[in-house]
Amino acid sequence: MPGQHNFEHLPLLLRYQGPARLRGGGRQSPQTKANKNARAAHSQSLGNAAQSLSANWRSLQTQRTDQDLPILSKGIPVLLQVDPSLDLDVLREKFAFEIVAEQEEGYVIVAAEDIDLSSFMAMVNEFAVEVHGSATIASVHRLFDSPGQVDRLRRVLSTNLFDAWSTITDDGEYIVDVGIACTGIQDVPHVPARGKRDSDADWARKESAWSQARANAYAAWDEVKSSREEEIARFVRFYQGHVLNIIDGAPFSAAVLPDSFSIRLQVSGKGLKDFVLNYPYIFEVVEPEDIAFRQQEHAASSQDSRLPTPVAPDRNAPSVCIIDSGIQENHVLLQPAIDNATSHCFLPKKSPTDVADYVAPAGHGTRVAGAVLYGETVEKEGTRQLPFWIENARVLDEHSRMPVDLFPPVAIRASVERFHNGTRHTRVFNHSINSEGYCRSRYMSSWAAEIDALSATYDVLIVQSAGNIPPSGTTPYLGFKEHLVAGRAYPSYLSESSCRVANPGQSLQALTVGSVAYGALESGSWRSFAQDPGRPSAFTRTGPGIWNIIKPEVVEYGGDAVKTTSHPPDVQIGSHIAAACPELVRSTMFPPGPAIGRDQVGTSFAAPKVTRIAAHLQRLLPDEPALLYRALIVQSARWPAWADALLGELRGLEPRNARQRERREQLKNELAQVIRHIGFGIPNEERATSNTDYRTTLITTGGLRIRARECHIYQVPIPRVLRRPGDEFDVRIDVTLSYVAQPRRTRRNLRRYLSTWVDWKSSKLGESIIDFRLRAMKEDEGEDDGSQGSVLPWALHEGPNFGLIRDVKRSAGTVQKDWALVKSNTLPDHFCIAVVGHPGWSLDPDSSATYTLAVSFEVESQEIAIYEPLRVAVQELQAELEAEVEAEATIEIEE
Repeated sequence: MPGQHNFEHLPLLLRYQGPARLRGGGRQSPQTKANKNARAAHSQSLGNAAQSLSANWRSLQTQRTDQDLPILSKGIPVLLQVDPSLDLDVLREKFAFEIVAEQEEGYVIVAAEDIDLSSFMAMVNEFAVEVHGSATIASVHRLFDSPGQVDRLRRVLSTNLFDAWSTITDDGEYIVDVGIACTGIQDVPHVPARGKRDSDADWARKESAWSQARANAYAAWDEVKSSREEEIARFVRFYQGHVLNIIDGAPFSAAVLPDSFSIRLQVSGKGLKDFVLNYPYIFEVVEPEDIAFRQQEHAASSQDSRLPTPVAPDRNAPSVCIIDSGIQENHVLLQPAIDNATSHCFLPKKSPTDVADYVAPAGHGTRVAGAVLYGETVEKEGTRQLPFWIENARVLDEHSRMPVDLFPPVAIRASVERFHNGTRHTRVFNHSINSEGYCRSRYMSSWAAEIDALSATYDVLIVQSAGNIPPSGTTPYLGFKEHLVAGRAYPSYLSESSCRVANPGQSLQALTVGSVAYGALESGSWRSFAQDPGRPSAFTRTGPGIWNIIKPEVVEYGGDAVKTTSHPPDVQIGSHIAAACPELVRSTMFPPGPAIGRDQVGTSFAAPKVTRIAAHLQRLLPDEPALLYRALIVQSARWPAWADALLGELRGLEPRNARQRERREQLKNELAQVIRHIGFGIPNEERATSNTDYRTTLITTGGLRIRARECHIYQVPIPRVLRRPGDEFDVRIDVTLSYVAQPRRTRRNLRRYLSTWVDWKSSKLGESIIDFRLRAMKEDEGEDDGSQGSVLPWALHEGPNFGLIRDVKRSAGTVQKDWALVKSNTLPDHFCIAVVGHPGWSLDPDSSATYTLAVSFEVESQEIAIYEPLRVAVQELQAELEAEVEAEATIEIEE
């Protein structure tokens, strides 16, 4: 039997790059067309609303002056409903409206400095008499003029704050997190086109003028941000309040465009109402979320106290930063790996050196650190060398809570910047911290957006827990016991919105990890919820995340809750059944208690097992970007046997009769729930880090940049031995794209949240490489679109309704995986992947996304070895491509 190869992922070869063939934009809505056919009525409706709004604001400003209230920005907030296909830059260019927030279904909050809305009113009047250039008004469907701003408040306030708005008292003290837009009305101009008659000097002047205009836009944005921070501080001081925290990202530049900043305010009810109603640049006001871990523990299983002392890691081993409750750094099983010199406490009013884990009875950060170092099993004999260095960032207090005067985005930014810019240049972070409730889906939270921004700025991977459903709770944060009592059985209740991933697990760039159980276990009257290994834990939070993105992407063994057979059942997490809990290192700061135990469960302890794989990847691929570590972890993930069996049944089911068609629909519904609950499955260190004779992974090298409307085509040669006509075995193909781009938090839309978004498509079976190139890239007009060939049977597919798993869009997130089983004798002589960049919010031509790509082929039944034939085929193609480049260079020199 052939031996296993060392870690030798093969290179993915870039064959072509050029302009992408993109589909057309959105179509005008029927309402826009109707407005064009009723110009007078539509103009009158908009005009009346605008005049009423202006009159209301003039009256309000007079009242503020009479009451000697603080001076606010001269702008006014305006809520519009526009055609969803409208380019919002038109509102800025034609009416000088600043875009404060873009929301779903065409709702837009804008700010206007001109109270009379003069430019808008002029075009409204022109639209009524069909003046050329006024058609934009047809796309503005409604302007809201309610004096009480009820519609705007509903879209700015959290659900809880909106419901409580009328009960807020003037003298009460309130703490809120507020999102403020700060890009003004200036934007990067479109890149000029060189005219046919432009001389070199003319063109140079055009380019210089454009570059200066771009620099002016960035300077203006930075000035707007600073001035708004100052005026808010003055306003809060007037009401004798406090700005507890502020986070605004980096200065504006061509690479970084934070369109907003977030502040945590402590202010009176009177000040809060004045601020929210009258400050025009607010797009979100939410109450701080509790950040805590419900710990219900029982007696841990006893362990021998005579534990071996491990050996310190190699001096150059990777480091992992644990952002948590601190660590018991002198623990016998951890101490050799702790980099004490870098440990830091970020808690206000605490010493920076107060980094111990005071969470009773057995710690939290200590357990997480142990799971990173030891994985599934803690060695109890022999002396082993620990694989990584552990860095300790304490952000939680002794109650596993983050105090209200430490803003979560500030904590995560401070931690990442301190340790990434430190002596070890840490790139892998474990963040097993969540809010208690499910994430909001209105905007990307400031906490999650900060993770996205940090990932775009630095070469880091943040592994994030999905969060835990409590055993018992109250509306809206129900526990799993309440779901059972209400008749929602396990695992169906995991699809309820109240079980959605907890903030900041919805972050696009974080690798979010859920939990699965060890299997069917029982002890006395107690039984585990799961009946198979790899079933979702009873407490794990599930997807989808914001904008229907697959979250969590992966799962690991974090244990299971247990219940009794009574009605209603008793439920517990902890050690009623020790085998239902993962084995973890325990803090011994609060004796008595063993150093190792099975007494706690949670996604907090599933996440570090994935972090461990990321650190191993860094050890083996130290020069590759963290984006590739994320790609290879997801690429290695597989569904457990029970879930894969469902997919296999669907693949083999031919709907020839009503019963089979009914079963097919049932399977599709079940599979949709599977991917919501466990994402792409359980990752595997061996698959992520190595190849075998029967499994080969090809990867890109370095972080590759792609601009909007650009296409990169990769070619994988398929050796003849893998596609012989006489053979017919299954070949599994996995593809994972991992990318990052700059976020823009004021956009409540996936495609506008990122500066550039990216997706991928594959060649078809029987499609030539030339035809695929024509289908993926923009060529001369009238050329064939390469429509021949049959589509691979992808699990997800490009469209949400064409894959085996329904209602899931492969391209929604920034890590995009798909897999297919293909008969070997149907494989072509090549397999191609096109990576395509699409325009997001940025108009800057230098704006881009950075990506990595992984492609794997596996013969699961091991009929034939494929690694060596693929390696040789790749080498031959590489030589061919290098010869082509050399020939092209020779021709250019001769010319």
